[in-house]
Amino acid sequence: MELQVPDVPLLKIFSFLDAFSLLQASQVNRGWNRVAENDQLWRSLCLKKWSLCNFSGCLGSQTWKRLFLQQTKLEHRMAAVKPEDFLFREASGNLGILGPMAYLSGCGHTVGAQEKSVLCTVSSKHKLYAWDVQEGTMIWSSPVQQSSIMRLATLPQMHLAFTVDLEGTVKVWNCQDEDALATLTMPWTCFSLEICLTNDGPFLMVGNAEGNIYTLTVPELRGVSKVNAFKYSVDLLHCSPDKKWIFASGTHQNILPVVFLTESLLKPSEGKSPLSLSIPFSSCCRACWAPRRTSRITVMYRRGSCKKTGFTTFELMAKRTGDQTDMQARQIATFLLPLHMESPIWMGVGDGNTVVFESGPSLFLFTISGHLLQRFEDHQRTIGNLWVDPVHVLTTSTDDSLHLYMWDEEGRYPHLKSCCHLEHVGNDPAPSCYVSKAICDNMSIVCVMSRIRESSILVMYSLHM
Repeated sequence: MELQVPDVPLLKIFSFLDAFSLLQASQVNRGWNRVAENDQLWRSLCLKKWSLCNFSGCLGSQTWKRLFLQQTKLEHRMAAVKPEDFLFREASGNLGILGPMAYLSGCGHTVGAQEKSVLCTVSSKHKLYAWDVQEGTMIWSSPVQQSSIMRLATLPQMHLAFTVDLEGTVKVWNCQDEDALATLTMPWTCFSLEICLTNDGPFLMVGNAEGNIYTLTVPELRGVSKVNAFKYSVDLLHCSPDKKWIFASGTHQNILPVVFLTESLLKPSEGKSPLSLSIPFSSCCRACWAPRRTSRITVMYRRGSCKKTGFTTFELMAKRTGDQTDMQARQIATFLLPLHMESPIWMGVGDGNTVVFESGPSLFLFTISGHLLQRFEDHQRTIGNLWVDPVHVLTTSTDDSLHLYMWDEEGRYPHLKSCCHLEHVGNDPAPSCYVSKAICDNMSIVCVMSRIRESSILVMYSLHM
């Protein structure tokens, strides 16, 4: 006699399964198949794996299960990619010196094999550009701005880009119309920009030279709150994957990083300061939230006259008792790099238990306690830039190349799989031209080739689809 388990407890049991086990369970009988198709189960798997707050703007008519399977298929293809699998495109024209860039498509992960990868870049020509990566063509460019654009952020779910220039002018663009959707001039130069997509909608966080953090509505740029975090500039602003926390810091040696409870910035109480907590590690130069441990952050800092580099990891907690909320930061691990190692400039994190960084021509993967897991020697010269997301790791070097790695989560600790090495194959053989930075999604890799004191070259690699 077949045992029938009610849907509600079965749904709870299935919520503990990974994707492979859930697919197996769906083959048992019709009842199990019906429950295993539940969209919330697959939504949870998507958000857990890719640590994005909201895919809803990317779903269209497809289900969460279909999204998960498409993303996984694309990742497997990228993990096995070879240089000859890419179509090579090089943007034409004099673009000036290219600064920050960010994808405007696919919510950070390309959805559907037919979707184009769209990229935003800013240039020393005081312009914002949008590119079709597969075609290698410019979709749109902004009018020339009065001042140099310093920072760029994108909100793919709403197809919006955000810029701030040297004079502190913040703008919202839909990258289709000539005029910005909204403009706001800040009283001081802005050094940090962060978009935060919450259940209450999107908000923009701006940190300026006076140490203030402004929270603004999107797309109107209407002020929600203003808080003074430091006496010096706010150089780093990072929103946690679940949007619960905002990390703020400056690179000045006397600044202690501060973590704010996001809700208290979005819904300020009159006469009350936003809930915040100082982290007792000064001289912070980088910080990264763990993609799948949303209350865990790893900070890279410099210490002493010899500028020793260290990493420390904190677990954040917020306990509410009546009308009071108590915030705590528990240090769970810390370590210093050996003196003989060249101090890294860039870093990223894996599942919350590992940290990846460059040192000279090498890429290192350590546990957060300081145990070396992997060392890669895929470049001949110094790694100049490192880009990390929950799926990929990209390194670029002055040896005129870039290297793609992908996270592999089998075993006790996630490790990196070396996937593909790309040498520049463009038309400029000048020895002064080198790969300065790169980013990628599941269908493309985009890099900037820099010339000394001259214009940049935008190089786009897209997978044959």
